[in-house]
Amino acid sequence: MTGELHLTARQRTLALVAAMASISVVGASLGLSVPLLAFALEARGMSATFIGINTAMAGVAVVFFAPLIPLAAARLGVRSVMIMGLAGGAITTLAFYFIEPLWMWFPLRFLYGGSLAILFVLSEFWINAISPEKRRGLIMGVYATTLSLGFAAGPALLAVLGKWGVAPYAAGAILFVVAAAPILLAGSSAPRLPEKAHVNLIPFLLAAPAATLAALVFGAVETGGMTFVPLYGLAIGYSATASALLVSLLALGNVLVQIPIGMLSDRVDRRKLLLVLGLLGTAGAAGMPYVIHFPRLFESTIFIWGGLVAGLYTVGLAHLGSRFRGAQLASANAAFIVCYSIGMLSGPPLLGAGMDIWYPHGLPITAAVLFGLYSIVAGWRILRSGTE
Repeated sequence: MTGELHLTARQRTLALVAAMASISVVGASLGLSVPLLAFALEARGMSATFIGINTAMAGVAVVFFAPLIPLAAARLGVRSVMIMGLAGGAITTLAFYFIEPLWMWFPLRFLYGGSLAILFVLSEFWINAISPEKRRGLIMGVYATTLSLGFAAGPALLAVLGKWGVAPYAAGAILFVVAAAPILLAGSSAPRLPEKAHVNLIPFLLAAPAATLAALVFGAVETGGMTFVPLYGLAIGYSATASALLVSLLALGNVLVQIPIGMLSDRVDRRKLLLVLGLLGTAGAAGMPYVIHFPRLFESTIFIWGGLVAGLYTVGLAHLGSRFRGAQLASANAAFIVCYSIGMLSGPPLLGAGMDIWYPHGLPITAAVLFGLYSIVAGWRILRSGTE
């Protein structure tokens, strides 16, 4: 088997709903656990540096585990490996509450990140593999939207449960368990990989750089933006509350724009759309210092820019799905997630350094440089090959 399944329209729809429901529930658990663990470490007197390094262990785990995931799925099956990932996520989430020595939180965070890597690589592979080509972009837009809503639900749940006691940890673990139900119900629709699947991520980084680098740039700017946009708001005269709401505008743009962008990608050349998104990301970031004196225009720019930037992830995934099948698609998705994780790890220090060098406008200018470099690569690939 190569991952191609003969599904009826009803089976395909149910499978897509199941895969999206599962990963969205996982997103809710992730949205709950990240601030929860930060609060817990801060309450125990840990510095921001310690918290940042501990959080980064999850990204390191993704880079380590992602190349191994397609091979494991080929030998054990997509559904089985995803259930293992869910079990690992549930166990490690609870373990953070019961394990006292903080040095143990580093291997715990590593294992937690490995569990997330399994779930994101295989769920995106599953969705991509069974999506009809004519609606692949729309489906990826729906996926990105539901995942964003899941992320948003996590902090809301934490606000209800509170950050003390076992309840929020138990809730995070329970969400992983709940996420197993759709996978068990629709597991027969999961694409299968040949047992001797060869896994090597490097060819996919080189074969489709417009897609994989889109994930890297998005990961860098999303993570760095969420970290430093509130500080940028303070620096240009916003109150603390209003600065925090700028992050909400970024996230809201992400939620509302992905489906339209996905639908557009079904009607145009996705390579050219990625280039346009890169150029708009460059222009939006570079223009921010010039609109800060017009609050409504600045806030509108943040909102639209946030959605367009996130479109790199949606369109990049759809582009991979249109290019690869079976084991190649699984490896391409793994390469995509690795690039996203590298972006998450490198983005905050790069954007932070830019903000320090030219305070405070070095933040958007550094983001503009990243998008500009990406646009050069995307444009060069279109001109050079014409077949990517």
